[in-house]
Amino acid sequence: MRAIVFDYYGTLSNPAGESERRELYSRTGEVLGIDGGVFWAAMVDSFRERIVGAYGDTRATLLAMARHCGIEPSDEVLTAALQAQIEGARQTQRPRPDAVKTLTALRERGFRLALMSDCSSELVEDWPNNPFAPLIDAPVFSWRERVRKPASALYAAAASRLGVTPADCWYVGDGGGRELRGAHDAGMRPVLVTNAAHPEAAQHRADPDEHIPDHSVDDLPELLDLCGWAA
Repeated sequence: MRAIVFDYYGTLSNPAGESERRELYSRTGEVLGIDGGVFWAAMVDSFRERIVGAYGDTRATLLAMARHCGIEPSDEVLTAALQAQIEGARQTQRPRPDAVKTLTALRERGFRLALMSDCSSELVEDWPNNPFAPLIDAPVFSWRERVRKPASALYAAAASRLGVTPADCWYVGDGGGRELRGAHDAGMRPVLVTNAAHPEAAQHRADPDEHIPDHSVDDLPELLDLCGWAA
């Protein structure tokens, strides 16, 4: 095994951040003049469209959500909402403990690393500022690719951009979006991140996976042993 493909949310990011997402989105809604709960519902309902780029970039998405909620924001208000959304997104994207250290160690061992995320525009637009960006050889975003997990095209893109075959890849994720089944069917070796220390995180998985892979870890540092003996 020469490469590892990582999911982002709940895998590289701190699982605790998912519990904060509603509050953070609600703040954006309030800046737009929309009840926080109403705006949150609009964002949840549009998730599958947002992560494949249906509404465009973050500013365009916020405008579309505001109009959906019956609000026509001024440019000034939209700019303020955009800043609130970026700041909130960064909170949900923050690394889980030891994640940066673990990926650094994996690179030092010769592994090529990819990211494959079902994500909306915020992660893509702010990726150059993300602490994982220098460690990832091939970022693959559903928003940019216009398709979401478990589409085989995403797994093929990750392997191709790493310069390896799918059979050369581990796939590491918490099981959202049926990603582990997708990895298995694509020819990768899936690893479930159980997030045993964060049981509340499971409720935030979209379209959870029923596939139980042969390998699992409770937290990312365990990959250093798993990827060593099972290479």
